[in-house]
Amino acid sequence: MIADHGRFDVVVIGGGSAGMAAAITAARSGARTILIERHGYAGGMGTASLVHSFCGLYLLRREPGAVIANPGFCGEIEQRMSAATGIGPQRMGRLDVLPQHPVEFVRIADEMLAAEPMLETLFHAEVCGIERDADEWRISLTHRTDCTRLASSSIVDASGDAVVAAWLGRECAVAPAEKLQRPAYVFGVRCAAAIDEAARLRISGRLCEGIREGLLPPEALGLTFRASGRLGEVFGTLDLTGNMNGRDFDPLDASCLSGLEFTGRQVAAAVVRYLAGHDATWSDSYISHWPARAGIRESRRWVGEYVLTGEDLLESRHFDDEIALATWPMEMRETAKGPKLRFPTEDLPAGIPLRCLKPAGIDRLFVAGRCISADHEAQASIRVMGTCFATGEAAGRAAAG
Repeated sequence: MIADHGRFDVVVIGGGSAGMAAAITAARSGARTILIERHGYAGGMGTASLVHSFCGLYLLRREPGAVIANPGFCGEIEQRMSAATGIGPQRMGRLDVLPQHPVEFVRIADEMLAAEPMLETLFHAEVCGIERDADEWRISLTHRTDCTRLASSSIVDASGDAVVAAWLGRECAVAPAEKLQRPAYVFGVRCAAAIDEAARLRISGRLCEGIREGLLPPEALGLTFRASGRLGEVFGTLDLTGNMNGRDFDPLDASCLSGLEFTGRQVAAAVVRYLAGHDATWSDSYISHWPARAGIRESRRWVGEYVLTGEDLLESRHFDDEIALATWPMEMRETAKGPKLRFPTEDLPAGIPLRCLKPAGIDRLFVAGRCISADHEAQASIRVMGTCFATGEAAGRAAAG
């Protein structure tokens, strides 16, 4: 039996950083809104994948002092997270980032979502069909044992994978498999060791020894650790090639994604066991938590009324209809050997036009987050959570209008 879940002004698909920003903004704008999320909490990469820094919140500056690039929702998140962790923005080379803790992010997201009387949040649900009936969207959802239908005036696709494009059979873009940004696997470790630059160099040397001796898999080479901000806890981050069983990386294929999860856990467990046995400061260490899913940096993208390009970002271009600023460099991770950063010609932000949030030829449909209309190079910048908050806020406002 298919139940009727009612009618809404705005349906937001995906509760990651872009989706929660879109849903909260639409509700605050007076629209009856529902947020659909497949996990049991919002936050996306920042919670389910344990990505522990908000990148893209701040302007590029050569002088010290972090400045919020997109006031509004981004500023609210920064204040809430800084108060929760007691950690403000941190300088990393030419960039400012805000360390965040996934556990606190879940709590903050819960509080913000629950505070909006015009917003309903539906966890553990996924879209299984979308169609247009006159001026109304009809969306089918699947749960564990049943299906639900609901209707809305507007949709925001904040799924990260442009799932609405797939259900509608509309044009979307995907980079060639060999060019896709490689996935990340992040995990938590209970560890009393201090994680500073000297420790990172020592750990890197230990991992090289373990690989050379055949005690660790080659994938362990790029693994890095960072203190979480909580006593005795660190995060490990491992970049993977994404190629599974001789097949090219496909972020939309369940078999490939399953392989990422197995590989990430196997490599992480092997490294922590190895360090516990070969480094006295790690002797009592153990893995404390796994992510709900590996971190996917790039998959399918919408083709919108405008396609933001890498050249737009390099030249710091602006647009009459811009709704946010892109401030993060193009962070190219086309291999598992670490990032290659491409900065704009000047340390100036580029604009993101509203047209990138509007799929070509479709009314009352908006896009937010990593699947907005952008080419492969531009997507390497706008996919970070700080920018996703900003595009989500803009999409939610537009959808409620």
